[in-house]
Amino acid sequence: MSGKLFYLVTLVRPANIVTAVTDILAGIAVSGLLVLNVNNENGIQNVLLLVLSTIGLYGGGIVFNDIFDLEADTINRPERVLPRGLVSKDEAILLGSFMLVAGIGFAFTVSVLSGMLAAVIGVLALTYDKISKHYPIAGPLNMGLCRGGNLLLGMSINNDAVFTYWYIGIIPILFIAAITLTAKKEASGNNKSAILTALLLDAIVVVLFIFIGYKLKFRFWQLLPFLLFWYGINFFAKYKAFLYNQPVAIQKAVKTGVLSLIPLNASYVAGSAGLVYALFVLALLPISILLSKKFAVT
Repeated sequence: MSGKLFYLVTLVRPANIVTAVTDILAGIAVSGLLVLNVNNENGIQNVLLLVLSTIGLYGGGIVFNDIFDLEADTINRPERVLPRGLVSKDEAILLGSFMLVAGIGFAFTVSVLSGMLAAVIGVLALTYDKISKHYPIAGPLNMGLCRGGNLLLGMSINNDAVFTYWYIGIIPILFIAAITLTAKKEASGNNKSAILTALLLDAIVVVLFIFIGYKLKFRFWQLLPFLLFWYGINFFAKYKAFLYNQPVAIQKAVKTGVLSLIPLNASYVAGSAGLVYALFVLALLPISILLSKKFAVT
């Protein structure tokens, strides 16, 4: 990979993008289409289009986050791509804009509802990047809405599913809020109260997942190992960050939280589509971990 291309890829955080792809797969599973239309050519095409859409939306949102943070990162994180001048600000704006527009465009080719959801996600991402992340409540809620919207984007492969099961989007909203809270002061430490709140939100997610799963008649015993795996790795990472409340431990907890979206999404898939599909989603976790060793996770 050439130098410039490598730095452009670094900007979009590929390990994070893999987790966004699993949001889509989870949403599709909840909608029922993963089982019903797996052999349908049009169904497979729409799956690919929604995957491309989330890659554009998530990648574009991350790029603009770095653009808006450039001045602060020049002081606090000078090792990043933009502060080092490895990619110019204009190049980053072009990349981020292209990805967001492409993400919305791909979604509209699936359905008008998909396109509208993608447009809302794009606006929410930019709102977080520029404004809400600076506020203790609005920031975590805004980021949670982005990921909850992403799950609904996957569900929009079957429009009726969005209107019927929209409330399942509450789960990623709460969990992403927990990750965002954990990330508060990750560069300096001293965020024990935020981590305690995040641990409480994680516990609420488990209870809510079981409640919603029961309501939707999920395959409980198939999803349980995935849900316990997700909760366990998050609990221990956050607990360690609470005990050793320093940047290294906090950043590791944030990284663990982001990557753990994959087993969380595998839980949806196991409950709604079955074990085989869930294992396929979980198989993306080692890929994301490998990418995280090469590229930053945020």
